[in-house]
Amino acid sequence: MDYKGLWVSIRKWLYPGMGIKRWLVLLAVGLFFLSLGVSFLYVEAYRAVEFPTGISPLVYTLTLQFLPHWARGLILCTLGFVIVAISLYRVSRSLLKPFVAPGQTDMADILYRYHLRAKGPKIVAIGGGHGLSTLLRGLKEHTSNLTAIVTVADDGGSSGRLRQELGLLPPGDFRNCITALADKESLMTELFQYRFGEGTGLGGHSFGNLFIAAMAGVTGDFERAILESSKVLAVRGRILPSTLTRVTLWAELGDAETANLIARQIEGESRIPKAGAPIERVFLRPEDARGYSEAVQAILEADLVVVGPGSLYTSILPNLLVSDIVQALRAARALKIYVCNVATQPGETDGYSVGNHIRALEDHIGQDVFDIVLANNNFEVTHPPNWKSQLVHPEGDLGNHWQVVKADLIDPMNPWRHNPEKLAREIMHIYQSWEGQRALAH
Repeated sequence: MDYKGLWVSIRKWLYPGMGIKRWLVLLAVGLFFLSLGVSFLYVEAYRAVEFPTGISPLVYTLTLQFLPHWARGLILCTLGFVIVAISLYRVSRSLLKPFVAPGQTDMADILYRYHLRAKGPKIVAIGGGHGLSTLLRGLKEHTSNLTAIVTVADDGGSSGRLRQELGLLPPGDFRNCITALADKESLMTELFQYRFGEGTGLGGHSFGNLFIAAMAGVTGDFERAILESSKVLAVRGRILPSTLTRVTLWAELGDAETANLIARQIEGESRIPKAGAPIERVFLRPEDARGYSEAVQAILEADLVVVGPGSLYTSILPNLLVSDIVQALRAARALKIYVCNVATQPGETDGYSVGNHIRALEDHIGQDVFDIVLANNNFEVTHPPNWKSQLVHPEGDLGNHWQVVKADLIDPMNPWRHNPEKLAREIMHIYQSWEGQRALAH
């Protein structure tokens, strides 16, 4: 047996927030009374029973009568403590083994992380696409009180086909969030992300999208379908649409030398980046889409709201163009952080700096919505060959009302994306500093 590992595990059971110490104390009290009762019976039996001559020396030795009373008590207490500790350790492993993923053996650490996450801040993450799933993948290690608010303007690929053929809200971004928030990204998670090969019928569809669509048919309700699908992968948190209205994203395009003949307005989230002209503004139709009530309530009750990373015009702004969502953001007492992309997106934010991103947000939803802008400051990365993007630099006039925090957020293996652990760690550091300053102010 690894006694060093056993001692470390025993110490973890005593960490704050485990909800274990009170029951260990009660167990100790119970054992004390039990041992006290046994000792009374033992003393009475020893004094009253006459042992045969041949057995008396054995009883004398087994009851440690050749030692003083204090030594006997110390030996018995030590022996009892060791036996109880080993038995508790083994029982905990046996009881929790069916609920723990293969390879995880430290039950105390698993329970400690579970309780720590349960006490984490209420965080709302708003966005869509790969950016939102990257953010969620990092934040789920810090709190279980997570709510993802997802755009429903997607009209491309498998999601667009299901939206058109079945009248569903597009399930693609919901699927990505479900897999990102899964308790363990296992074979079932890979199955949800599996995409069928080219061909007729299923070609291009992902299994997760079809699963959500089937669940919506079984339950008769898209929101219920997301909830039940989340249970399959033991998701940490909730995933909500920004609106239940079937909205369409439109863009108003500027003039471009390569797109003189293009229509000034273009319809469809998937078509906008392919238009080949600068985006002046985006808007929803219908423009009066109502915000989903649970999403609005989640923002108002949040401790921290994080918007981004993600496609500025096609993932982030479609959520913020729902007036109820922006009004809730303005009314919320939470810390509000906008996470700027680490790289530009071809056809959407070509040549943009951090300042350009901020001004685009202001043009669409006004000023003073966010408290902090989080931007990357690591530009020492190797670009892939024929890279069509550029790293987003924090140049430009950011205005006096923006507090910009810069940190190394980039994923060296994928320099066009954030690293989930780095991003979540920096966000939690900002939140904890803000919480500390607020506590001092009060």
